[in-house]
Amino acid sequence: MTIGLNYDEKIAIFELGDDENRFTPVFLDEINSCLDEIIASGASGLVTTALGKFYSNGLDLDWLSAHGDQTHWYVGRVQGLLARLLTLPIPTAAAVVGHAFGAGAMLAMAHDFRVMRADRGYFCFPEVDIRVPFTPGMAALIQAKLAPQAATASMTTGRRFGGGEAAGLGIVDSTAAEDAVTAAAVDLLRPLGGKDPGTLGAIKQTMFGHVVAALTANSYEPKVN
Repeated sequence: MTIGLNYDEKIAIFELGDDENRFTPVFLDEINSCLDEIIASGASGLVTTALGKFYSNGLDLDWLSAHGDQTHWYVGRVQGLLARLLTLPIPTAAAVVGHAFGAGAMLAMAHDFRVMRADRGYFCFPEVDIRVPFTPGMAALIQAKLAPQAATASMTTGRRFGGGEAAGLGIVDSTAAEDAVTAAAVDLLRPLGGKDPGTLGAIKQTMFGHVVAALTANSYEPKVN
């Protein structure tokens, strides 16, 4: 996995990696360190992107299988990252250049805006098909960002949405050609560079306070009937 950070003027472009970009504990540490660096730099915006066929494939299920006793800690780490990104005090956009599945799709949801590749790649919440119920925090995040119809269509069916269909439902804001997704995400943020971070951060905390509370609650494990 190759993580990269560069800047287009004052907009940070954070490259998640060149493989499936699953959330290993090390990967979570690296993302948080990069976010620290981005905020400290005075960046005016953040775009996350990737280099391979995946934006992110979400949870590291192999690691979870081998460390079942740490599930609560691990899910808490993932949800803490989602809460942090959701309320980051600068404008954010996800450049979904490839597949975004499960928690990888939730990472995209935690951004202010999403641009998806038009011709290839899927945006999918597969939890219903892999028998992993959403935690209250994850459900709250998705439902805060999507209209009820789109939330139901994506959360209860496990459908894989291509770029055009995702845009039609409002799951992503727009689509772009393969080589233009990241640039389109950057362009979305350019007019927003003058926002005061303190004010913007406070607005996001007010908008999404209930989601942050659910994501950072003491109990992360879903209840199965």
